[in-house]
Amino acid sequence: MRTRFAILGFGHHAVRRLLQGFRESAECELVGLWRRNQQAAAANAREFGIATAFSSPEELCASPAVDAVFVTSPDALHHSHTLLALQHGKAVLCEKPLAMNAREAQSMQDAAQAHGVLFGVAQNFRYNRSVQAMRQWIADGKIGQPLLAHSQFLYLAEKSPRAWIYDPSLATGGPIADVGVHCIDALRFILQAEVQSITTQAHGDAESGNVESVASLQLACTQGILANVTVSTRAPYRSLLEVVGTDGVLHAENGLTVDQPVTVELWRGGACVEQETMSNADGYSRMLDSFALAMRGESVYLAPGLDGIINQQILDAAYRSGHSGRREPIS
Repeated sequence: MRTRFAILGFGHHAVRRLLQGFRESAECELVGLWRRNQQAAAANAREFGIATAFSSPEELCASPAVDAVFVTSPDALHHSHTLLALQHGKAVLCEKPLAMNAREAQSMQDAAQAHGVLFGVAQNFRYNRSVQAMRQWIADGKIGQPLLAHSQFLYLAEKSPRAWIYDPSLATGGPIADVGVHCIDALRFILQAEVQSITTQAHGDAESGNVESVASLQLACTQGILANVTVSTRAPYRSLLEVVGTDGVLHAENGLTVDQPVTVELWRGGACVEQETMSNADGYSRMLDSFALAMRGESVYLAPGLDGIINQQILDAAYRSGHSGRREPIS
């Protein structure tokens, strides 16, 4: 039997990314949605063939027709929406960043454990074939011991329909929290290493207001690895992944994209000695299917709530460093 999902906070991300993921999923089906604009919700349900446009988050979470809730509301609502779903015994897959801070994220994890249901964060890039290939090539020793790593995520915010992304009452932060969390998580996953401390330099502009629009993060990681994460909402799209080791370099231009094939390259001595081109187009459906199978005890979900908490602790330290001007440990 397929796992029945409902999306709590249906919006641009659901239309652009999640609908295709559900259409291509072998284990899940999308049966319901809720959004604040009820007229728009009804129109979305009709347009996309979704059975129910629920009148409230409470109705959605209480529905016996729903097995799992995908929380895609603005960041500030993740905590309350997740707790509501968990209280009704629903498994929850929550968008990143998991919450506004690590304290909220921890309380979400605690509630999931108390209710005995699966709780995961939608770090979909862990299911990208390019990311998994880089992780495996490093584990296979193709670049020796990793020394340096860089992940970059750029996009033009003025083209985003998410009007709330510059509102600090709704957004955890600017691009550090919005896409930097993807960079951080991808590096943790690829390197199989943890961040121990972080230094942040960031600034905003007239349009971004009280949140940053460009930032550079310097991460000191276990295994002696040093990593950089660079993000901005003021440059055309790019999502770079690169790892330098004692015996070679792994490079993937736009390694996090799902919109076009990605080529992972292995460089030694200034020449590309191996490469593989792959598609990440099924990353969302693979994530959904993995979560559904994990609900049934048939698989392990690659981005459990604990990883969301760790990422949130790193984000908290990054923002502390941006304000203090000091290197901050990960608590």
